[in-house]
Amino acid sequence: MNPAPPCPRIAVVGAGPGGLVCARVLQRHGIPVTVYDLDASRAARGQGGTLDMHPGSGQSALRAAGLWDAFLALARPEGRQMRLAGRDGRILFDATPPEAATPDGAPEIDRGQLRGLLLDSLEPGTVRWDHRLTRAEPLADGVHRLHFANGGSTDADLVVGADGAWSAVRRLVSGATPRYTGVTFVETGLNDADARHPGIARLTGDGTMMALDDNLGLVAQRNSGGHIRVYIGMRTDEDWQRRAGLEPADTTAVREALLARFSGWSPGLLDLITRTDTGYTNRPLYALPVPHTWPRTPGVTLLGDAAHLMSPISGMGANLAMLDGADLAQALTAHPTTDQAVTAYEKVLFPRSAEAAAAAAEGIESAFAPDSAAQALAHMTDHA
Repeated sequence: MNPAPPCPRIAVVGAGPGGLVCARVLQRHGIPVTVYDLDASRAARGQGGTLDMHPGSGQSALRAAGLWDAFLALARPEGRQMRLAGRDGRILFDATPPEAATPDGAPEIDRGQLRGLLLDSLEPGTVRWDHRLTRAEPLADGVHRLHFANGGSTDADLVVGADGAWSAVRRLVSGATPRYTGVTFVETGLNDADARHPGIARLTGDGTMMALDDNLGLVAQRNSGGHIRVYIGMRTDEDWQRRAGLEPADTTAVREALLARFSGWSPGLLDLITRTDTGYTNRPLYALPVPHTWPRTPGVTLLGDAAHLMSPISGMGANLAMLDGADLAQALTAHPTTDQAVTAYEKVLFPRSAEAAAAAAEGIESAFAPDSAAQALAHMTDHA
């Protein structure tokens, strides 16, 4: 009787939602996997704002990972409220989807809570922290040797690039690089908002408030723990701060420059710029070309932003990354060889991600346009 073939050595590069879902589903099926991440620890940096988990993508991935009930214990269904305001502060649209109060809606969860849920579901030692990939060296038969900045290395039969927008793994299969979308978000935040910033808390409501007009936008997003995350959006040069002679750490100067951009907006909306507990973080938005595909390359594949980076306006990025991770892991359990599994996975991945990325590109163009308020109102009314 011939012995069973050894399990492939699977290396997931990147401990974001997609990579962690992939590892969790593999482990549920008894397949060994190691995740390598550049962060020094799980608490090394913040994880960003809130996410809504979509039926058919993020929710499907959580169910495949066996984490649906644990997710529901953390989720905020009320966070689906959506408001649109004009630059004068008038509320033009305010609605909460009727299904938002049910698990089958798209309940919200903080990114940090989601990542913690996924990390805690993995076997101890699965994630190797402080492993920034510097080079992936092709060997023979699809095997790659991964070299890390800490001096370590490892060989893998399958390298899964889950390492985000500026993926190092992507270079093994594609020469594509992210391009600036023409829109920059400046992120700030408010702590204990209901008590310390009640006017902004009332304006934001339980979910997200957007004010859009003439290539500018303000987005206030309710997070857990009384925190409101604010995104100040502008269609502008990628290096607008340098052109304006600003030092990013000069909070006062950045604030005044932003207020000049939003001259004429209502005082209540301008509070989203002037009142900050966290300072200002500049975040230019990038996207990969649409569609982004690559030739079947033995021993390598991509998921999430590494495969289909798109603007966050669509709200699809994390959901698709998680679905990618679940689909890849399930394909690896269902096919006799790694190459067959990855071929099947990419056959589904490419058209799905192209459709989503095209919609995201259209969304950011309409959200930051001369008539953005009218376009947003028409879209929200049509989908209410």
